[in-house]
Amino acid sequence: MFMLLIAIYLLVFGFRSWLLSLNLKHLKAHGKTVPPEFEGVIDPDRLGRISAYTLEKSRIGIVESVIGSAIIIVFLFGGVLGAYDQWIGTMTGSFLPGGLLFFLLLLYAEMLLDVPFSLYRNFRIENKYGFNTMSLRLWAVDLAKSALISTVLGGIVVAGALAIVQESPAWWWLWVWAFFLVFGIFIMYLAPYVIEPLFFKFEPLKAEGLEDKVRELMERAGLKVSRVFQVDASRRSRHSNAYFTGIGRVKRIVLFDTLLEQMSHGEILAVLAHEVGHWKKRHVLKGIVLTETLALIGLYLAYQLISWEGLPGLTGLSSASFYARTLILGFVGSLTAFPLTPLFTSISRRYESDADRFASELTRRPEELASALVKLSSENLSNLHPHPLYAKFYYSHPPVVERIRKLMAGASSREPVVGRGEQ
Repeated sequence: MFMLLIAIYLLVFGFRSWLLSLNLKHLKAHGKTVPPEFEGVIDPDRLGRISAYTLEKSRIGIVESVIGSAIIIVFLFGGVLGAYDQWIGTMTGSFLPGGLLFFLLLLYAEMLLDVPFSLYRNFRIENKYGFNTMSLRLWAVDLAKSALISTVLGGIVVAGALAIVQESPAWWWLWVWAFFLVFGIFIMYLAPYVIEPLFFKFEPLKAEGLEDKVRELMERAGLKVSRVFQVDASRRSRHSNAYFTGIGRVKRIVLFDTLLEQMSHGEILAVLAHEVGHWKKRHVLKGIVLTETLALIGLYLAYQLISWEGLPGLTGLSSASFYARTLILGFVGSLTAFPLTPLFTSISRRYESDADRFASELTRRPEELASALVKLSSENLSNLHPHPLYAKFYYSHPPVVERIRKLMAGASSREPVVGRGEQ
C-alpha cells in the first residue's frame, strides 16, 4: 500500500503536468491568431504579450509544483512525518495544545515555502508585464497580516474541532461539520467589515451617476443594496475585479478602482448583472449545499477510517497520532477527489453561462457584457487559446472567446459595440 500510494500520487502529478504541457503547446501553436471577437481591440503585439505572460506564469507554476511535490513525498513517505509527529508529542502531552502546535507549524512552513515564489511572481513577472504596483514594504506588511489572520482563524478552527473530538468521540464527525458550517457563515459576515479593510481602503463610489444606476439595476433584479464601494486595489495591482458580499437579500457591492478606470458605466453594470445572476439563480446556495454535503460525507469517512490500524502504514509508519492520521487521510482524500475535478468545473461553467444569460436579459444589452469581457481579457492578459481538454478539466468559467461568441449571438439584432462604450 505504501508504494501504491506513492505511485498514485506520481500518476496524478504526471497527469497534471501533461495537461499543462498540452495547454502550453496549444498556446504556442495558436497564440499568434487574434480571435475575430477581439479584432480591433487586441493587436498581434498585445497577443504576443498575452502568450508570453501565460507562459511565464505557467513555468513558475511548474517549478513550484515540482518542488512542492518533492517536499510532500519526502515529508509523508521519507520518515519526516513520523519524526515530526514524535517531536510534537514530546513538546506537550495534552491533546488540544499538541494539535494546535502540529497544524499551525505546518501552516507556517507552507507560508514560508511560498515566500520566494510570491516574491518572484509579484516583483518579476507582474512587474515585467506592468501589473504590480506593490512596494516590497507593502508586500511584507500584507504577508504579516495574512500570517496573523491565519493564526487566529486557523487556531480557532483547529482548537474548536479538536475540542469537539475530545468531548464527543462517537459523534465528532457530525458536530465538527456543524462547527465548520457555522464558523464559515460567521466569517462570511465578518470578512467585509473586519478582514477586508485590513488590506483595502473602502470609499463611497466616486463615479458620478454610477451608484444610482447600480441601485436601479439591483431594484429591477429584486435585490437590496446596503452600500456601493470602490477600493484602492491599484495600490497592489492593475488587475481588475468586482464582487458582492452579504447573505440574504441585502448585498454590499465592491468595485476595484482599476475596473472603474477601464470600463464604461454600461459595461460595469453588465458585470454586476452577471454577479446578480449567480444570486438569483441560487448558484451560491447550491455551491454551499454541494460543498457541505461532500464535507459531511468526508468527515464521516474520516471518522470511520481514523482508527484503522493500517492507516499509518500508508506512509510507512508503524504508529501515528490523531493529528498525523488526519493529515494522511487528507492526503488520500485529495487523491481520491482528483478525478472529480472536471465534474465540479463543469458545474461551475454551467453556472457562469446561466449568469451570462441572466445578465443579458436583465440589462437587455448582451453586447455590453461581451465588451466588458473583451476589456477584462485584454487588460489582464488572459489566455485566449486554452486547450479544450485543459479548459474542461480546470476552467471554472467557459473560455472567454466562447462566452463572447454566445453573447454576441444573442445581440445579433443590435449593432455590435465590443470594445467601445460611453461613460
